[in-house]
Amino acid sequence: MKKLALALAFVALSAVATAQYRNPIIPGFHPDPSICRVGDDFYIVNSSFQYFPGVPIYHSKDLANWRQIGNVLTRESQLNLKGTTSWLGIYAPTIRYHQGTYYMITTNVGNGGNFMVTAQSPEGPWSEPIWLEQQGIDPSLYFEGDKCYMVSNPDNTITLCQIDPKTGRRLTPSKALWQGTGGRYPEGPHIYKKDGWYYLLISEGGTELAHRLTIARSRRIDGPYEANPQNPLLTHCSMAGQSNPIQGTGHGDFVQAQDGSWWIVFLAYRNYGGSYHHLGRETYLAPVEWGEGEWPVVNGGQPVDTLMAAKLPVAAPLRQPARLRTTFDRPLGPEWVCIQNPDSSRYQLHEGRLRLISSICNLTENDRPTFVGRRQESAVFTAETQLDGYELMTGDEAGLSVYQINDGHADFCLRNTKQGPALCLRLRMKSLDCLLRSVDLPTTTCTLRVSSDGNMYYFDYSTDGGRHFQRFDRLDCSLLSTEVVGGFTGMTIGMFAALDRNNVGEGQSYAEFSYFSYEEQ
Repeated sequence: MKKLALALAFVALSAVATAQYRNPIIPGFHPDPSICRVGDDFYIVNSSFQYFPGVPIYHSKDLANWRQIGNVLTRESQLNLKGTTSWLGIYAPTIRYHQGTYYMITTNVGNGGNFMVTAQSPEGPWSEPIWLEQQGIDPSLYFEGDKCYMVSNPDNTITLCQIDPKTGRRLTPSKALWQGTGGRYPEGPHIYKKDGWYYLLISEGGTELAHRLTIARSRRIDGPYEANPQNPLLTHCSMAGQSNPIQGTGHGDFVQAQDGSWWIVFLAYRNYGGSYHHLGRETYLAPVEWGEGEWPVVNGGQPVDTLMAAKLPVAAPLRQPARLRTTFDRPLGPEWVCIQNPDSSRYQLHEGRLRLISSICNLTENDRPTFVGRRQESAVFTAETQLDGYELMTGDEAGLSVYQINDGHADFCLRNTKQGPALCLRLRMKSLDCLLRSVDLPTTTCTLRVSSDGNMYYFDYSTDGGRHFQRFDRLDCSLLSTEVVGGFTGMTIGMFAALDRNNVGEGQSYAEFSYFSYEEQ
C-alpha cells in the first residue's frame, strides 16, 4: 500500500509539473505580440493596423488563458488612421513596465511615425502620444537603472539610441547594432540583459513563410554583437517544420515567469485548404531553456504545435471555444473595432438595438465606412445577427461582412430595390467586384448567419425570426486569404450599412441590429 501511495503521489506531482495548453494562445488577427510581467500578472499587446480603437491589450495569470482588458489607443487624438489600409496604421507595439509606469511604443505608418504612450494602469487611460525622433518600424524600449534605450530598424538596420522617456527626446546619436544573419527585413528588435550579456532578439525573412527569429549578444549594449551560431532561434521554414499547419513563425518577445522559467510569445499563422491562411497572424507561446551564460533554446529546438505540454508557472485549464452573445442595451466591449477613425454619430444604441446610419463610402472605398466588427478567432465558427432594414432607401445595403481588407471582403446583406427588399451576397476580390446571388425577400426583417468549417464560408438566412434557416450560398475561404487578396491582418466579422450614391442628400438611411452572436466549435 505504501508503494502504491508513493506511486500515486509521483503521478500527481508529474501532472502538476506538466500541463497542456492550446496554441495559439490568442487566436485570430493578433499579430506582433509583445509581453511584460508585473508581479503575478502578464500583459500582451498586438498590432491593430487600420482598426480603431488600436492596440488590444490582454491579461493573464497563467500564460495560457488570456482576456482582453481594453485597448491602448482609444481616442482620435492618440490614433490618426486617415487613409489607412491594412498595409498601414499601427505596426508592432512593445509593452514595458518600469518604476510604476507602463509604456507602449509603436509606429503609426502613414500618419506620424514612432511614438509612445504611458499609463499607471494597463487598463488605462493612456497618455497622449510622445513622438520620437528615431524612425524605422517596430520600436522597442529597454530600461536599465535611470536610462531608457530605444531600438528600431531604420534602413534595415537594428539601431539604438538613448531617449528621455518623459519627452521622447533623443539623448545620444543613433548607432547601428546589427543587420541580422542575411534574411530580408531585419525587424522586431528587443533587448534583454541576462548573466552579464545583452541579448538582441530580432525577426528576419519577412512575415510570411520564411519568417524566423534570430538572436545576437554583446557585453556592451551598443555592441559589437555576435550572432548565435545556432540561428535561427525559431522557424518552421525547415525540414522539421515544413509539414506543420503552423507556419510563418517569427516576431517574438521573451518573458521570465514568477517561477524563474523563460517563455517566448511570437506570431505565426495556420494554413487551411492548402497553402492559404485567412485568420491572420496569431499569438503563440513556447517554453524556453536559457541556461546561465548560454544561448536560449525555444521548445527544445523542436517545432511548436497547436497542443503543447509544458510546466506552466501556475496551473491552467485548457482554453475553451468562445461562445458570446452581444445585446445592444449597453456600450460595446473592447473586442469591437471599426475601420479607421469612426464617425461616432453613425453608431447609435437605440431602444436595445444597434442603429447603423449608412455611410456614403462603402467597405471597398475605405473612407471611414459604417462598420463595426470583431476578429474571427477560430476556423470553425458561427456568427449571427438579426436586422431590420425598413429605413434603408432604395439602393442602400446593410448586413454582415466577412472582411479581410478593402480589396477582399464578402458582404451578406439586405438591399432595398425598386421591386422591394432583396438578399444579396457580394464578393470583392482584388479588382473583381461581383454580385454572386440575389433573392427577393417578403420582409425587410431577416436573420443572417455566417459559418465556416475552415475551408468554406456558409451563408444562411431566416425570415421567421431564426426558427428556420435556408442555405443561401457558400464561398471558399481561400478567396479571402492573405495569399489571394493581400493584407497584413486577418478576418473580422461585422455589421455594416452603406448608402447608394444616388441617395446623397435625400435624408437619413439606417438599419437596426437586434443582437450579434459568435460561437466557436
